Amino acid sequence: MKKLLFVGLCILINLSNVNAQRFGYIDSQVIIEQLPEYQEAEESLQKLTNKWLGQLDKMKSEIADLERAYAHEEILLTPEMKQEKLDNIATLKKDMREFQTNHFGYEGLLYSKRMEFMKPLQDKISKACQTVARQKKLNFIFDKASDLTLIYSDPKYNYTDFVLDELGEGDPEDSPR
Repeated sequence: MKKLLFVGLCILINLSNVNAQRFGYIDSQVIIEQLPEYQEAEESLQKLTNKWLGQLDKMKSEIADLERAYAHEEILLTPEMKQEKLDNIATLKKDMREFQTNHFGYEGLLYSKRMEFMKPLQDKISKACQTVARQKKLNFIFDKASDLTLIYSDPKYNYTDFVLDELGEGDPEDSPR
């Protein structure tokens, strides 16, 4: 009987500990989109992207011009001249593909620049989340925008507005609490 009472007491103690944990969630995408630094970063990235796309278009145009010129002159060229022009076109196509991969491919310059711009924003949000978690006595804050999927979330546990307030970006009248 004493063992049963002891086990029951242990179970009650563990249940009370489980209920003591507090959770909250934020939507980091909403927060990031409201930060002025994000808008500046997006504009910078867009300018870089447009610049690189312009360079890519010039390469494509140059290749198309050379291919057109080759098609018109083909019957007048010697086999060596034909091969030289085809090699030149092939080299330019290869250069264009490398440019495309280096700038827009996985872990290319665009990806690197995006990470460079986003790291300070993510650090800023992380610090604000830590502050909000301490103030609200939360044990965990989940990010609804990340790979962690929330199937259901009660809006009363959404702390996005508090993090925005901590960052000085929120509207106090819109705060849920």
